[in-house]
Amino acid sequence: MAHKVFIDGEAGTTGLQIRDRLVGRDDIELIQIDPARRKDADARRDAFASADVAILCLPDAAAKEAVALAEGLPVRFIDASTAHRVDPNWVFGFAELTPNAREAIAGAKLVSNPGCYSTGAISLLAPLVRLGLIAPGEALSINAVSGYTGGGKELIGEYERGEAPPAFVYALGQKHKHLPEIMKYAGLTARPVFAPSVGNFAQGMAVQIPLHLEGRGNIGDLRKALAEHYAGQQFVTVVDAPARIVPTAVNDTNRLEISVHGDDAIGCAVLVAVLDNLGKGASGAAVQNLNIMLGADEAAGL
Repeated sequence: MAHKVFIDGEAGTTGLQIRDRLVGRDDIELIQIDPARRKDADARRDAFASADVAILCLPDAAAKEAVALAEGLPVRFIDASTAHRVDPNWVFGFAELTPNAREAIAGAKLVSNPGCYSTGAISLLAPLVRLGLIAPGEALSINAVSGYTGGGKELIGEYERGEAPPAFVYALGQKHKHLPEIMKYAGLTARPVFAPSVGNFAQGMAVQIPLHLEGRGNIGDLRKALAEHYAGQQFVTVVDAPARIVPTAVNDTNRLEISVHGDDAIGCAVLVAVLDNLGKGASGAAVQNLNIMLGADEAAGL
């Protein structure tokens, strides 16, 4: 029998991409409600009651309300919002993060989908912190550029109407909503300085973390540590350092590519992660987590 899945908020950018990845699968039955009743509590609770897994593609407050609405029902949740990412009752849905991450996701009732920037940053930092190559209290900076689809309907509309600038830097007040999960799952005790930006392209993302090499070995040592951590992974790979970083290089996939740049003689390195902000940074990761939770092929629909 097919697994029943309800996407609450399927009309949004992430929800639509999840739906597109699931709609053709014979092992998935999508539960849908009349669009006119998508905010009707009774209709939504009925959908939750019918579903094996519900995927929440909602603003934070609405995601919390959805979980409360389904209280007492056996439905399992994947939350694509920020609402539950540092909640200890939720499993963080980054399958490649630790050796036990898949097992935890597979058995969880509540899974929080990582954010796009945090997926890139955590993928670079967590293995190196765990190995002692980055100190948890080290003063770090994270720079990133994302496609404009990460900004939601209003920003997408600005770019599609030609009203937005070619690029802009934002959230420099250091209160970006992804910082708490970056710190928690990378194992940091000191808050990194985060400088995100948006470019005039719909999808894609590059996350960069500069480091001084002193006390860490050389460029090859950093690359080896990351390559060993992600050895055998299907979606996260360490690649040779390209001359140019192209944020759109893995668009429309669930892949994340890591590269290590710099110069041993100068003593500086830059860690880089490239991913699709709507793929491994959102809908792709949600489908990957869904597959793990259902015991399906992890790459199905991806």
